Amino acid sequence: MSIHLSFQDNLFALKRLRLPTRYYHFRDEQNYIKLVSIGEGIFPKDRISTVVKLENSDLLLATESATKVYPSKKEFGINRIDIQLQASNLEYINDELILYKDAKFLQLLRIRADSESTFFYGDILSHGRSYEYFDFDTMAAKNSFYCDGRLEYLEKYTKSGENVKSYTQQSFNKHSLFAKIYVKTQDNEAFLERLEKECFTSFALSSNKEMLIGVISQNSMQA
Repeated sequence: MSIHLSFQDNLFALKRLRLPTRYYHFRDEQNYIKLVSIGEGIFPKDRISTVVKLENSDLLLATESATKVYPSKKEFGINRIDIQLQASNLEYINDELILYKDAKFLQLLRIRADSESTFFYGDILSHGRSYEYFDFDTMAAKNSFYCDGRLEYLEKYTKSGENVKSYTQQSFNKHSLFAKIYVKTQDNEAFLERLEKECFTSFALSSNKEMLIGVISQNSMQA
């Protein structure tokens, strides 16, 4: 199941839509696409692919509803996202990820951007259904970011629900939402200083200072 969309000089083209998803495209000062899922979520063995290509374009891409991942005895549900930016700006805002009890989920994210491009990308993890508290089995990710063809930042992690529960217990704060954020601006160091002035102190520059990475919890989102 996949969706492939592109913009060239701010002109929209839908290359492929093989997902139980509707899309809405609005154009005012900035292109805005809203993806509305009409499916039930991600099941074991599901393979979801999203491809976004921008050339000399500006896009805000948002999901309308939370992504639900269903329980699995063995197989992972896999979500693959591939983004290519050339002289463009992308803001990709995901709604929360809800991992049901015993869910297994793998995300493969790759963003390739040139020096003229900027982006904001965020993932939000919730505690699960209302009567659950990080009861999922496994969440794994491989997120890679390239700037001008060079690997700038790579992260691989595997977390269990028990890992997350243990963290919240150690921090003496029962958070129910966590967000991981990745940002590339035209002046990353100045943007980092601005974040720190606003008391967002959990952001850091990548090794070559080409982007910023940060983690915030529910309390920070409400601040």
